[in-house]
Amino acid sequence: MPSDGPGPVDVPAAGREKAATAMADAATAWLDSLGENQLPLAAYDSPLHPDAEAERLRWFYTPTEHGGLAIRDQSARQQSLAMRLVATGLSLAGYATVTTVMGLENVLDQLEGWTVHWGRQRGRDPGLYWLRIFGRPGDRIWAWRLGGHHISLNNLVVAGRLVSTTPCFIGADPATTELVGGTLRPLQGPEDTARQLARTLDADQFRHALLHPSAVSDIVSGNRPHVEHGDTMMHMQDLWRGRFADPELDRLVNDIDRRAEAGSGYTESDHARLAITVPPKGISGRDLNEEQRHLLRRLVAVYTGRAPESLADAYDTHYACDTVLDMVHFGWAGATDAGEPHYYRVQDPRILIEYDNTQRYANHAHSVWRDLTSDFGLDVLVEHRAHIAHE
Repeated sequence: MPSDGPGPVDVPAAGREKAATAMADAATAWLDSLGENQLPLAAYDSPLHPDAEAERLRWFYTPTEHGGLAIRDQSARQQSLAMRLVATGLSLAGYATVTTVMGLENVLDQLEGWTVHWGRQRGRDPGLYWLRIFGRPGDRIWAWRLGGHHISLNNLVVAGRLVSTTPCFIGADPATTELVGGTLRPLQGPEDTARQLARTLDADQFRHALLHPSAVSDIVSGNRPHVEHGDTMMHMQDLWRGRFADPELDRLVNDIDRRAEAGSGYTESDHARLAITVPPKGISGRDLNEEQRHLLRRLVAVYTGRAPESLADAYDTHYACDTVLDMVHFGWAGATDAGEPHYYRVQDPRILIEYDNTQRYANHAHSVWRDLTSDFGLDVLVEHRAHIAHE
């Protein structure tokens, strides 16, 4: 998506190198532990191979097959090494959030009466998170991905530096779970911070921020490899790896989409109103007061704070700049009351953040952090390949 504005976030080279080294060490240890029957699922030899690159750009957040070696198909030791790799791509808080979401599959299974199967022996399975490596750790170009229901982590390393950590998707179903003496809300920060910001807006500000009176039923960017001007919400049927062999499951997906659309009340014109655009929709940071600007910075940070600390700190520094924050737009759709369906978007020339909590009576949340100019590190790869071609 072309845009004008500030350049990339300036992350010190040492921070990118430290993150890449930790990833390479963990990935090597995991691959070395695998058997001959596991390796073909776990790794593509080269991320430059067309099939490998096409697969790297395919990502999902539905309970479909994500590609790779599933956690459940590994020994206990291999699982530990796999999770060690996952942890290198996240902050401590980010890792805790991701692993909590993975465990929520057990709660969702109970919530649905143990009946949902998606053509598998167990439809809601905390072991069905797939890890895959593209290329060989330590090579000039390599990447890795963890994907499963409500999780997609995508990382690219070029020349010994971590250059991309997006798309980064984390969802939660249920979004709110009662505990003994407490409540579990993995996406509490992203939801409450945005709602607090929306509710501080005066009438004129809220008019500029309001994208639609009712919430769209899912994030708008979906699982596209690239986000473009004019993109509208992808429907449920397009968020899976192919079609089901069982026509009953296809009908189930269609029915879920139908119910979601009926709940939102959206028509094609409503979806067009929510389209992703350049320039962004919503209210800009320059039109917020200091308290609201503080909340906007905090909202961005609960997404960029998923990344390893050196990257997260660089994002904090980047958005501390007033002229940078001036270009950030915040848009809201739906009610601002807790427990009601809602959607919001944060966008500037590079970053795109989306959040929705609409399904299952506003107890099923999706959140994504994307880079409009360099998801999957594609701009860095183009530059790198051009440099190699001229050597």
